Amino acid sequence: MSSPPTIAQKAPFPVEVTEGKSYFWCACGKSSKQPFCDGSHKGGPFEPIKYTAQASKKLFFCGCKHSTKAPLCDGSHSKL
Repeated sequence: MSSPPTIAQKAPFPVEVTEGKSYFWCACGKSSKQPFCDGSHKGGPFEPIKYTAQASKKLFFCGCKHSTKAPLCDGSHSKL
C-alpha cells in the first residue's frame, strides 16, 4: 500500500482561474508551487490532476490533498 499524500496545508487555496485554461493540481503535496504541480511527484505514486476551467472565477483548490472531489476542496481538511 502506498503512503498518503503530504498535507500541504489544512485549508483550501483560493485561485482565480481563467476560462479555458488548464491547471495541473498537485496530488502529492510536495510541490513548492502549491496548489499546482512542480514535478516533485516524480518517482512516486502520485500524478497531478488536470483541471480545465469552465469559467473565469475564484475556485478553492484542495490543500490537504484528501478531498473526494479533487482537485477542488470538499471540506476534508476539517477532519484531519
